[in-house]
Amino acid sequence: MNLNLRIATLVTLAAGSASQCGAAEPLPSWNDGPARTAIVRFVHRVSSKGSPDYVPPAERIATFDNDGCLWSEKPVYFQLLFAIDRVKQLAPQHPEWKSEQPFKAVLEGDQQALADARMEGLAKLVMATHAGMTTDEFAQTVKDWLETARHPRFDRPYQELVFQPMLELLGYLRDHGFKTYIVSGGGIEFLRVFAEDVYGIPPEQVIGSSIKAEFEIRKGVPVIVRWPAIDFIDDKAGKPVAINKFIGRRPIAAFGNSDGDLQMLQWTAAGKGLRFCLLVHHTDGDREWAYDRDSHVGRLDEALKQAHQNGWAVVDMKRDWKTVYPFEKSPR
Repeated sequence: MNLNLRIATLVTLAAGSASQCGAAEPLPSWNDGPARTAIVRFVHRVSSKGSPDYVPPAERIATFDNDGCLWSEKPVYFQLLFAIDRVKQLAPQHPEWKSEQPFKAVLEGDQQALADARMEGLAKLVMATHAGMTTDEFAQTVKDWLETARHPRFDRPYQELVFQPMLELLGYLRDHGFKTYIVSGGGIEFLRVFAEDVYGIPPEQVIGSSIKAEFEIRKGVPVIVRWPAIDFIDDKAGKPVAINKFIGRRPIAAFGNSDGDLQMLQWTAAGKGLRFCLLVHHTDGDREWAYDRDSHVGRLDEALKQAHQNGWAVVDMKRDWKTVYPFEKSPR
C-alpha cells in the first residue's frame, strides 16, 4: 500500500477515535449539510444506550458498494482496467480475440463498447484471462498490477482514488460499534487483495461477484483453482441475496451510488427499527466526475428517484465534500 495513503488512513481513523472523546468533530472532510447531519444523528440514535432507537453492537451492520461509492469508477470500473491489461498481455496466445467481444473492444481501445459490457462483460474478461490460476496466483497478479498501474487521468495508483470522506465514514461507524462490509458487483478476490489495507475491511467482510473454483492437489500442494465459469454476480437483486447468505443479518445502514445498489438499499430500509440509506451523487466534474442518468458506468436514475421519495440521504459530492481524495493538498 502507498505510504502516504496508509498515513492518511491512519489519520482518518485517529480522527474518528478522537471525535468520540470530544477532541474533534466527526467527518472532518464533510461540509455541514443535510447528509453529514443525517449520518451523525443516525449513529448517535442507534449507538446511545437509553435511546429508543438503540441497536445492540452485534446488529450494527453497515454495507457499502465499492465502485463509485468508496472509490472512483471512471473512465470504467478499475477491475475492468485490470482485466484489459491482462487481455493485452495474453492476446498473442489468443488470435480469436481480434473478432470476439468484449476482447475486440479491449484490443481496439473501444471504451464505449467496454462500458456497454457492464458486469457481465467484466466477468467474461476475468474468466478468460484467469482460467486455471490458483487463488494465490491471482492475488499476486492483482498486487503486482496495483503496484505499477496508474489511473489515466490522475496518474496515480488506483488505490489512491479512494474517497477521503468515505474513509472517515467507515472509521466513524466502526468507532461506534458498527461492522462494515463491502457488497460489490466487482470480483470478490480482486477486492480482498486491497480492502483491508485501504478500507480497514478484512477479507471475510468482503462480498462480491465470483467465478467457480475447486480444490486440487498440485505437485503435492493443496490449492484452490479458479475456473472459467460464473458462480455468482453480486449486483442489483443479487446484493440482498448475498447479504442474507453471507452475513445472515439485514443491515441497518447501506451506502451506494447507482441503480445497481437500489435493491440493497430497499432491503435495508424495509427492516424493523431505525434504518439509514445513502447515495453518493457524482456532481463534481472538476475534482472527480459529474454523471448520473446517462452514464454507462454507475448509472443513477431510479435509485435517485426513490431516494427523494423515501427520504434517503443523498451526498452531493460538489456541495458536501471538502475534499474528494486523500492526496488533495488542501480542502475546498
